Amino acid sequence: MIPQEKSAAVALGLSETFGVTEPDDIRDLTERPGSNRVFRITVRGAVYLLRINTRAGDMARHFVCMHAAAGAGLAPLVRYASADDRISITDFVEAVPLSAKDALVRIPAALRTLHALPPFPTSPFNTTCTFLLSQGPALDGFLQTFRASSILSESETEELLARYKQLAAVYSRLDPDLAPGHNDLFKPDNMLFDGNRLWLVDWEAAFQNDRYADLAVVANMLVTNDYEESIYLQEYFGAPPNDYQRARFYLMRQLAHMFYALAFLTLGSPGKPLDRSELVPEYSDFQRRFWSREVGLPDNHAKTLYGRVHWEQLSQNMRQARFDQALRTVL
Repeated sequence: MIPQEKSAAVALGLSETFGVTEPDDIRDLTERPGSNRVFRITVRGAVYLLRINTRAGDMARHFVCMHAAAGAGLAPLVRYASADDRISITDFVEAVPLSAKDALVRIPAALRTLHALPPFPTSPFNTTCTFLLSQGPALDGFLQTFRASSILSESETEELLARYKQLAAVYSRLDPDLAPGHNDLFKPDNMLFDGNRLWLVDWEAAFQNDRYADLAVVANMLVTNDYEESIYLQEYFGAPPNDYQRARFYLMRQLAHMFYALAFLTLGSPGKPLDRSELVPEYSDFQRRFWSREVGLPDNHAKTLYGRVHWEQLSQNMRQARFDQALRTVL
């Protein structure tokens, strides 16, 4: 079950951690081909998570961030980690459902703790919505590819890019507000509730990022109205949010819509116009189902739908007075 080329490294980790070379029981939890290998292992009656990172990435940064989060009680206890072998063993979280209502309080509280940690290392790669604020050849190529793809109509593409340029121009004038970021919280599976505590898992994408990025991505799943926004932001800031905080938060939510629309439409429907014959679910309903794991992103069709849901919501938001008001407020 464990890849042959990793069997010796896993045996070493088990020996150094538990004094055994094989678990009493092992179950493969790997999601799909190409994913990092993940196993539920039992050793002397206790359950742990064995993770073998098979994807390219900076394991030293990954493990520094994971250890820091575990030390703050945000991530499961790290029993063993080898950057050279790309292997970790952590406590296993027996997850139970967390309602969106409870998540509105628990998640911003966890993010407040995370963002108060000492700075995380930087990363040469940015797979979050703030990639759209990182001027350079990679961003230029990404936007040029999308424009040339004709996935959206010409008028839709021009509207999106015009609003994006406005937002990026305003952000370039703002003071950085960086904090340790998890940076992969658009996936509900990375936020696990054990019935008592919330745990953040999978720190592969963690690095120092705009604090509003984590906040916005989670909010786009959970926050559906102004009242919920107030609850969410007050839990994070520890006081009612001021106009600036609300405006910056709102703009980052729009940047997240832009990023996930562009990225997932490109992934799911590369180089061809959208098939408009399928109805797009209402945004809040789709995100409710996404949060509860009723729907996922297993194939190109699902990725295209995810991108379309974000695009439809963004297209509404871009035409609202709050967009322009927020741009003015943060300056």
